[in-house]
Amino acid sequence: MEQKQLSISPQLEVDGSYKPSEQALAYATSDVTNYEKVDYTKYQGSKSKILIIFTEQKNMTMQNGKMFSTGNHPVEALLPMLHLKNAGFEFEIVTPTGRPVIFEMWAMPQKDENVMGIYNHYKVQFENPGSLQNFVDNSIDKLTTSYGAVFIPGGHGAMLGIPQNENVAKILKSTHQNSIFTITICHGPGALLSTTLDGGDFLYEGYKMTVFPDAMDKETPKFGYLPGEMPWRLGEKLTELGVVITNAEMDDSCVKDRELITGASPLAGNSLGKLATTTLLKELK
Repeated sequence: MEQKQLSISPQLEVDGSYKPSEQALAYATSDVTNYEKVDYTKYQGSKSKILIIFTEQKNMTMQNGKMFSTGNHPVEALLPMLHLKNAGFEFEIVTPTGRPVIFEMWAMPQKDENVMGIYNHYKVQFENPGSLQNFVDNSIDKLTTSYGAVFIPGGHGAMLGIPQNENVAKILKSTHQNSIFTITICHGPGALLSTTLDGGDFLYEGYKMTVFPDAMDKETPKFGYLPGEMPWRLGEKLTELGVVITNAEMDDSCVKDRELITGASPLAGNSLGKLATTTLLKELK
């Protein structure tokens, strides 16, 4: 039987943005994930909440002016959430202004019952999240008493509005000063750049991290994953600020350095979830 040749042209969406090509989707996404359920001892302490900061922006403008249809990568968000939920943690879901969470729906693993189960469980909260502005105005003092961690999922959309948000900076300064864990993955470490806003010192100089490789972002336009070159390079900016990036590949590697826990790519969603969960269960009082 003759096999259909998949197109490498990015696919136009109704709003004028482009999602990945047929070939890119076949290469980079799957209907199921490598999620493995772990029977954790349930957390019983007072810091049972996890603040999750999602992007509310969808379209990234590339260097050629074309828009990439992005948002939060569902695997990078939902696999760590599955592990944390199984260990008894609860989620406070926010976006910068309270607009709905945006997911890269073209990357949703539709045949993965566990992932779809947690997505549907929190669907109302994803559609009606809290406002990070409101959290900072009214609840930031509770970070030290009620929250075990802050989680910033990846997806190219994590580079939109999050690194440029002064409230993200306020959250990260609090977590850094009070040794509250920050969990992030793939392009999510872009959020850490927010600490340099208004001339602030970068808080993570010398930290080891795993991050989605710039080299891969440079390659993906060739087979239509991105509709053009990236507007800026995440790894390049982090390296300039003194970050030690420990991975060179788009792989499942993760690293914990002090209060920061990072994962490299969508392939790291499961391993990041396990590392973050076991760390919180061990370290939280």
